[in-house]
Amino acid sequence: MPIFYIFVFMNYECLICQVKSLLTRLEKFDIPEDERDHIVAEILNDISKIDLSKSYSPEITSNILDHLKKYSEVEDPYYEEKYSINHQMLKRYSEFRDKVSSSENPFDTAMRLAIAGNIIDYGPSQIFDLEGTLNRVINADFAIDHSEILKSRIEQANTILYLGDNCGEIVLDKLFLETISHPNVWFAVRDKPVLNDVTTKEAEDVGIKEVAHIISNGDDAPSTLLNRVSPAFMKIYNSADLIISKGMGNYEGLMFEDDPRIFFLLMVKCSVISDKISAAKGEFVVKHNWNGVNKNVKA
Repeated sequence: MPIFYIFVFMNYECLICQVKSLLTRLEKFDIPEDERDHIVAEILNDISKIDLSKSYSPEITSNILDHLKKYSEVEDPYYEEKYSINHQMLKRYSEFRDKVSSSENPFDTAMRLAIAGNIIDYGPSQIFDLEGTLNRVINADFAIDHSEILKSRIEQANTILYLGDNCGEIVLDKLFLETISHPNVWFAVRDKPVLNDVTTKEAEDVGIKEVAHIISNGDDAPSTLLNRVSPAFMKIYNSADLIISKGMGNYEGLMFEDDPRIFFLLMVKCSVISDKISAAKGEFVVKHNWNGVNKNVKA
């Protein structure tokens, strides 16, 4: 019996989430009250025309934010949040490093902390339990745990591409990269400010250059969308032996790539991703993208 791959990029829940986020985003972009009615009407009209079978949620987010930018002089709406959380986490770097160095398995502990950092997300909500997540991750059973395979691939790789996600989180990414101490890592960032995602500026501010080369992916979507990234980024992407994809945004962009070089490290933060990755909301995941394992299959 033939097998058909059904690619469902996003669904109605993603659209509802986008609409719910509009009020916060209008405020973050400081859109005047008397302009909001027609701007929201324009955005909702655009949303109503979306073909869910061909659209990525991060791409829709980028389109909405681009629309808001036309009516705003605010270039980086989440600047204060990004600056604050990065410096909060940097102040605790010695604490996190001591936790890693004193553990029986430094690789595992550093990886767990890096994944726990994925809870830091100002995109859909301003509320997250960082401390609770950091405490829980150390002894948690992961919903999907291919970490031993990841460790082996890291040891074998000549070049690693690490896809960064959110500010704050990147401080723990730095600790993980410091722990694995690989000589040739590329750390990918967004090309321009988008939500609280990391750009070159924030990556440099927290010292990513100490553990990796920094490269912009050439796009401002809160994800890694291979149809939108720059040729310079694609050159590194294609040459890497191992690709470590951090966070849900990057997962959304790459989950249908049939590429065994990819490992997804994330915390599941919504029901849509929960269904796609087969892990409950709030669970931690280290998932090897082998042989199309992320495809939804129907016979």
